[in-house]
Amino acid sequence: MSSDDLATLSIAAFDQVVDATSGFRSRPGQREMAQRIASALSGVTLGEHANPGKAITVIQAGTGVGKSAAYLSTTVAMALARKTRVVISTATVALQEQLMTKDLPALAAALETPFVFALAKGRGRYLCKLKLERLVGDGASDDLFEPDEDQPPPRNAFAKQLQGEDPEERRTKLYESLAVAVAGGKWDGDRDLLPEQPEPRDWSAVAAERHTCTARHCPRFRECSYYNARTKLAEAHVIVANHDLVLASLGRKALPELDNCLVVFDEGHHLPAVALDQFASSMDLSSLRWLDKLPKALHEVSEKIHVTLAQDVNTLAQQLKTALFDVGRMVMDLLNVNATGYDAVYRFKNGVLPDEFTDPITLIQGHAGGLSKALEALGAEVKLLAKEDPSQAVSCSLMYAKLGQLAPKLGSVLETSSLLLEHGPQPLAKWLKSDTSSGLVFLTAHACPIVPGDLLRQSLWSQVRGAVITSASLTSCGSFDYFLQEAGLVKLPHVSTLEVESPFNYRTQGELIVVETEADPKNAEAYTREMVGELLSDLSQVEHGALVLFTSRVQMKAAVDALPPALQEAVLVQGQMARGRLLATHQARVEAGYPSVIFGLQSFGEGLDLPGKLCETVFITKLPFSPPSDPVEEARSEWLKSVGRDPFSELVVPATGIKLLQWTGRAIRTEDDHATVICYDRRLLRMAFGRRMLQGLPPYAVSRRVGGVALAV
Repeated sequence: MSSDDLATLSIAAFDQVVDATSGFRSRPGQREMAQRIASALSGVTLGEHANPGKAITVIQAGTGVGKSAAYLSTTVAMALARKTRVVISTATVALQEQLMTKDLPALAAALETPFVFALAKGRGRYLCKLKLERLVGDGASDDLFEPDEDQPPPRNAFAKQLQGEDPEERRTKLYESLAVAVAGGKWDGDRDLLPEQPEPRDWSAVAAERHTCTARHCPRFRECSYYNARTKLAEAHVIVANHDLVLASLGRKALPELDNCLVVFDEGHHLPAVALDQFASSMDLSSLRWLDKLPKALHEVSEKIHVTLAQDVNTLAQQLKTALFDVGRMVMDLLNVNATGYDAVYRFKNGVLPDEFTDPITLIQGHAGGLSKALEALGAEVKLLAKEDPSQAVSCSLMYAKLGQLAPKLGSVLETSSLLLEHGPQPLAKWLKSDTSSGLVFLTAHACPIVPGDLLRQSLWSQVRGAVITSASLTSCGSFDYFLQEAGLVKLPHVSTLEVESPFNYRTQGELIVVETEADPKNAEAYTREMVGELLSDLSQVEHGALVLFTSRVQMKAAVDALPPALQEAVLVQGQMARGRLLATHQARVEAGYPSVIFGLQSFGEGLDLPGKLCETVFITKLPFSPPSDPVEEARSEWLKSVGRDPFSELVVPATGIKLLQWTGRAIRTEDDHATVICYDRRLLRMAFGRRMLQGLPPYAVSRRVGGVALAV
């Protein structure tokens, strides 16, 4: 089929979906988006080819465009015609649920060609039945799959202990209940389908992790929860995943090869941050008991399969533990750590380790490398034995799992120490951290690349042939430049951009009011005091639903503490209850005719859908600049300054502009909404960088409020 025919077929599918949608309102922007996708992806070459055609189209679709219908109908129809598949990657569970329960079923009902869709999850969200059997069977006393006690306990662990909950008793009850559910066919091993989510440390002991799995050599392979889910994915034409999973799966064949399918990145503005998280590394410097278990496990397994270890693992493990302890002691001195709640971060300037750290980190890298080789070699021998002698499959799987439980910790030490010692033209962010939130001192060392675009270009875009990247907030200050730079798409000839305007009439549906405070926002204490006074006055006028977005917990607490009794009953504060319950309470109050105001932080500034009376006013307490203490951002700013560039103009302003676009986007959610955005930060109008951000916002009617009087701008 020619590229023109593919494009025509895709648009016809879009029209078919539109015609099948009851109560549909014409949205020219949605059709423009569908046409761009159809034309861009129709010329893509999939599979092996000496000089393949590529296309990546970056589309900002304003609120209300209906972007999921536009990209689903076109990409799925095109993929079915080409006998390939579509991978849809999101950043949030909420969007995944919308796609799986609403959008894809609607598309399947509208298209003539049937297709199968499935949700992809990381393997750690599935049960390993072999581990569970071991824990609830005769071998329950074995430490083979015990929870990782080296990790900091959950923040609520001490509260539970005070209430008399015994961790061992809790775990025993959990594993027995899981075994009963699996045996009775009431549960398929998917953690997300449990009525109550287990503690992460309890679940880790039975999770189907890659390092503990012999795959086809496992005696439970045919009934494995994870591999059964993989089989369903293999049969699906459309796979819904998330950005973390897509990046983590590169080269591992857990998802379709990206050079042989179509890819959609919805909520694409998250990709750069996810890339940094994926390529960051850290190692524990204080919880080292696993290094006592590692040589013991290696010897036990080697003796059982009659293999001689090439390395002296006892000595290597002791040397590694000593080196890690020495570095931990140096960190304690450097951070002046104690166990009274003092948390600290120390970043190495310009990514250069001081001389006193270089030698011990080099020792750590060397010892960890030796142990890693021994672990990998023994694991390979265990797998080979399971393959050659199926009668030993059970014991081999258990031995492999015993080794595999220690592999992630060793891998983190090796990777982090290697990155800490790495030096190049572009420095890495390197820092040390202490955490005493659990009542104990946990010390960690970290390393992370500082330019996400380079990571994405090398690891992701080098493989992708045809992709759509979309979001309601890909432009900043009226331009795609910042996102293209951050995402590694600058100057790629096969990349195109399109901004599709929202169908909403922001000038008549909304208003943006900028309050002129006397205090300078840089003077945090005076500004917060004045802002809170203005906010409380405005909150007293709320009739239905409203949302207040704060830039810090300190700022939010100041507002909560100042609430008069008349407003206390109307305010719901993020963190006081589960998010779903809070939103349900808010909706119930508004529907009952009572005023209700949500106080929230950054996570409530994105993805929150409160149409109509649920949110008639959005209050922005301050421009949402990121905290200046983030080690990766600090390191990147330092590097940019060293090469004569301006990090504030190049990074800080556009990043804040995107957040501000998201925050203001909570106000108007449908064509029938009327809402007001009130920003208390005068810099939005007074400063050049504020006016830059304003250019990237929807075309609200803007006014300035001085002394309670609104003045047109």
